[in-house]
Amino acid sequence: MQELTHYLGGEHVKGSSGRFADVYNPATGEVQAKVPLASTDEVAKAVEIAAKAQPAWAATNPQRRARVMMAFVGLLNRDMDKLAEALSREHGKTLPDAKGDVQRGLEVVEYCIGAPELLKGEYTDSAGPGIDMYSMKQPLGVTAGITPFNFPAMIPMWMFAPALACGNAFILKPSERDPSVPLMLAELMEEAGLPKGVLQVVNGDKEAVDALLHHSVVQSIGFVGSTPIAEYIYGTGCANGKRVQCFGGAKNHMIVMPDADMDQAADALIGAGYGAAGERCMAISVAVPVGDETADRLIEKLVPRIEKLKVGPYTAGDDVDYGPVVTAAAKENILGLIQSGVDQGAELVVDGRDFSLQGYEDGFFVGPHLFDRVTPDMDIYKKEIFGPVLSTVRAGSYEEAIKLAMDHEYGNGTAIFTRDGDAARDFANRINIGMVGINVPIPVPLAYHTFGGWKKSVFGDLNQHGPDAFKFYTRTKTVTSRWPSGIKEGGEFNFKAMD
Repeated sequence: MQELTHYLGGEHVKGSSGRFADVYNPATGEVQAKVPLASTDEVAKAVEIAAKAQPAWAATNPQRRARVMMAFVGLLNRDMDKLAEALSREHGKTLPDAKGDVQRGLEVVEYCIGAPELLKGEYTDSAGPGIDMYSMKQPLGVTAGITPFNFPAMIPMWMFAPALACGNAFILKPSERDPSVPLMLAELMEEAGLPKGVLQVVNGDKEAVDALLHHSVVQSIGFVGSTPIAEYIYGTGCANGKRVQCFGGAKNHMIVMPDADMDQAADALIGAGYGAAGERCMAISVAVPVGDETADRLIEKLVPRIEKLKVGPYTAGDDVDYGPVVTAAAKENILGLIQSGVDQGAELVVDGRDFSLQGYEDGFFVGPHLFDRVTPDMDIYKKEIFGPVLSTVRAGSYEEAIKLAMDHEYGNGTAIFTRDGDAARDFANRINIGMVGINVPIPVPLAYHTFGGWKKSVFGDLNQHGPDAFKFYTRTKTVTSRWPSGIKEGGEFNFKAMD
């Protein structure tokens, strides 16, 4: 069995804690590798290496740092198939979806090639008599990120690419469920020209997370995962004086107006609700048709589409719609929530509980499910299911529909499908949710805008990628400079007001 490693100082390093986690093949249920879980001492070693490497990297001018990012983009394109296969093998998502995972991370790296422009400061000539002022954006030092299992390529790159472009060192603690791709990315960064020790990968669990949170040298922490853990990391990191951005859970609503193109809306819900087995923080998990007639038409369109979904391993070809969920525990949790929906009175229109794939009976596959007549008091509405389950909540009016989304504790993403520009404009302006789609089901912003939700979906005041990332990974220093003439006449001890 393969034993994975940490990546420290440009080398693969075996774990020394004696603790390991199993890495599964989700399609078969078999353990395919074991990954070391770092001790506090191992994390401290990674921080020590990063702290030594960071000053020279920070002193490298932004244009040269950008050239490393440019070379990294070329290597990502070169190894796209290799990265996608490794990702699919450990996560379970289809190969096209895995390539999309890498691609959306790659696009953030492309944005970071613009570091020389994004890191320019400001300058004021003659702010006072003989006084000039200018600001500089300087790196934080050693930074760290804790990333989830569902995007093992994209989210690490969302964090480490801007952090490195700004001149920081970065310690990545990826999910222990699918750690191979993060290790591969670290190798490619060094092949692209990143000095050894600037990017470290430390595999681990809560002990490693706490070690990063409490280490005085670590200046910032980024996190993506569940809301309870996001709250813990945000509170602990802030209490320790760190800059912290944490992204938590989601429950994304898609409002379907009576005038919507129902085929377009149904197709959008299929991709947004069932793609990647629903293991996306931007998945649409709640459809909100306005009016019973709209709901009936939508359900009529959805059922045959759902029943035709092809579920299988990534090795079955590119026509597989989605694969297994990541672990047996995830499957058990999803099925438990589905049963709660039935018990609490929701109508299970498409029942995938008996789904079984011949030859893969031990895999973590979950069939597609569609609920109708879900109400806000039900667990399947309140909780993030993170599985191939779509709930339909019927709304009597547009105002009732928008209130559902606005009253939910999560505020990551939302969408409206309509032909009415006035309704779409009102929705975009009023909704208290961070990312909004108008006839777009998964409104993930492109790399040059920022990604981030509202309410209990985010903790911190800056979003991921885009301009916010360069703010998060730098500090602004303002310099007031005076080169007085006639200094031979003696210094002045009173501040001279501007004329």
